[in-house]
Amino acid sequence: MGRLRAALLGVTAAGAATAVLEHRPPAGSERWQRSNYADRTVSLLGGVAQAAGATAALLGAGRPGVAAAVATGTGGLLGAVDDLTEREGDRHVKGLRGHLTALRQGQVTTGALKIAGIGGGAVVAALLLPTRSPHRLGRLAERATGAALVAGTANLLNLFDLRPGRALKVTCAAGAALALAGGPGAPVAATALGTAAAGLPDDLAERTMLGDTGANALGAALGTAVAAHPSRVLRGGALATVVGLTLLSERVSFSRVIEQTPVLRAVDQWGRR
Repeated sequence: MGRLRAALLGVTAAGAATAVLEHRPPAGSERWQRSNYADRTVSLLGGVAQAAGATAALLGAGRPGVAAAVATGTGGLLGAVDDLTEREGDRHVKGLRGHLTALRQGQVTTGALKIAGIGGGAVVAALLLPTRSPHRLGRLAERATGAALVAGTANLLNLFDLRPGRALKVTCAAGAALALAGGPGAPVAATALGTAAAGLPDDLAERTMLGDTGANALGAALGTAVAAHPSRVLRGGALATVVGLTLLSERVSFSRVIEQTPVLRAVDQWGRR
């Protein structure tokens, strides 16, 4: 019942945030309009609603929820800064490697600032989560793994936000799996699932898009849910997967892989206009 309640709270919070933002968009609706992959005009307010709704709903999910709210709120805020203030010269810089390379060359991109900020939020979230090791080094390792999971998953989900509904479908699938896995992070995962499900219709219809704001926020929530799980095997396996996929994304196009795999292509295209 706790997980169901958390999912329903996520749906309600996302719906309320959407209604408020549509009624009174900050700085006007045109400020948030962008062109998507098909050159259709969509609104980034969908991502803002996801970030705001998830952050508010997570506060009701106990101590892991508070940690997740910190990570989600930070991810959403830094994502919004990147969405709204990205400079023309930064747009050619893509991926984690691109931003770090630019930083070594003395160019501070908005993406690099976002990486640093989300990393800081991830550390705070990891410090708020309970540890289980009786040894100091063990606790330090848990904190480090947790922070890496939160920051890494926030970045990874953003890499899927290239087609309508794709990142939200990933969130729903991962959130459902983590909610069923149980543990202290299950309500956090259920909240992310409910929030994402509420935003899916508008995203699939290409009325809205997540942008960095929504993708970073939901990714951080999923990362916190994993970090809160008591199984070291699950946490370690998840971190290896996140790191592996992030490194793979520097060389392989996820969109191309999805297009060339019939099952993935069918799931990816489901529900689109």
